[in-house]
Amino acid sequence: MNQKSNTFLETEPIGALMRRYAVPCIISLLVAALYNIVDQIFIANASYLGSYGNAANTVVFPLTVVALAIAVMIGDGCCAFVSISLGADRRENAHKSIGSSVILCGITSLILTAVYLIFQEQILTMFGGRVNQETFLHSREYFFWITVGIPFYMFGQAMNPVIRSDGSPKFAMVSTLAGAFVNIIMDPIFIFIFKWGMMGAAVATVLGQVLTAILSVWYLCNMKAVRLEKSSFRIHGSLAKKYLPLGICSFLSQISLVAAMAAINNMIQKYGAMDPIFGQTQYAQIPMAVVGIVMKFFQIVISIAVGMAAGCIPIVGYNIGAKRNDRAKSLFILLLISEAVVGFLATIIVEFFPGQLIAIFGASNESSYYTDFAIKSFRIYLCMMTLATVNKATFIYLQSLGKAFLSTMLSMVREVVFGVGFALILPGIFQLDGVLYSMPVSDVLTFLISSAVIVYTLKTLKTDS
Repeated sequence: MNQKSNTFLETEPIGALMRRYAVPCIISLLVAALYNIVDQIFIANASYLGSYGNAANTVVFPLTVVALAIAVMIGDGCCAFVSISLGADRRENAHKSIGSSVILCGITSLILTAVYLIFQEQILTMFGGRVNQETFLHSREYFFWITVGIPFYMFGQAMNPVIRSDGSPKFAMVSTLAGAFVNIIMDPIFIFIFKWGMMGAAVATVLGQVLTAILSVWYLCNMKAVRLEKSSFRIHGSLAKKYLPLGICSFLSQISLVAAMAAINNMIQKYGAMDPIFGQTQYAQIPMAVVGIVMKFFQIVISIAVGMAAGCIPIVGYNIGAKRNDRAKSLFILLLISEAVVGFLATIIVEFFPGQLIAIFGASNESSYYTDFAIKSFRIYLCMMTLATVNKATFIYLQSLGKAFLSTMLSMVREVVFGVGFALILPGIFQLDGVLYSMPVSDVLTFLISSAVIVYTLKTLKTDS
């Protein structure tokens, strides 16, 4: 019956299907990205925070990604397992795995919160927070309140895919959107009216996360396909062993980003101190603040790229199962072209309008050194976004073909081997500019590998195998 109801995946035009499935994914990812970006925009435009606040935001951001990595491992793994269980009419496994994931998420979030609070100074130092004293104080304040909200953040992020597996992608999107809306409303109130500074930005974020978590709890109590019971809410080890590995790919993808950002932040701190301008105490925070802003714009572009690719997963899976490899191949080609267009348009924006982009983040309150370095950073760091979007699409498409190991390895090569490696090596040759070169060099080399994988994948997707 389910195959009959989904036959449109085999018959409807590929382009129309891609739009139908990709748009909700793109919106969800963009909304999730808004949290940190909105904070940074309001922080940057507060004259009493400025680049110090921006630098602090950059320091703390990868630490929130650690929480996200754990959450998506639990949530994405549970989502996949629940979908499989429901398809096989194993509802007991479905409700027990959801209950188990709730408990597991609660335990891991509390452990992470405790670790962050106990070792906050050491952690902030590790991620470049001591670039100067003012940045460290802002980082510590922002980090503390963000850490308080980690249990809510992780719960909302983990339950989001679980809700989608229950057949409610719109509710999952709305719950995330509602949280982001609260953050957008409360940020200017807390920062500009109450003058709460970094605490205000963090508290606004946490309130949004609390709302998303509350909405997630409500949905769990009113699920459509699964009824949760008291027996659901304990860690079922045998089931956890099955669903957690399904989320490993998502975990590694996020955690590799943390490693890359840690390397970048530390190289900025080290080689910024050697720079004749940024080696001065009053300007020391500028490189870290600027690179953080540049990476936020990159996050927006990548959210679109990932959303487009992730939206194709069910289409690819259905057509591969139906032996319509010709449609899967056509979709791959269309996806690659679409991703290249997105990356090219984004590249045009950063190359021709970097001044306008940096103005959004309060450049008017900063020195000419800030503006000049920001313009250079946008133009160099993001000059290969066309290749970056194509690379990301390739990784995700491989997942849809069931080649999770190959996808994960390619992602690790890009983020850790190249991303971390060149961030550590190139500054030794080009000083601070070496940090900026690390991104395009990594994307070019990754694309050479991806090209071979793309050619091989297209050859294997023979017509009606």
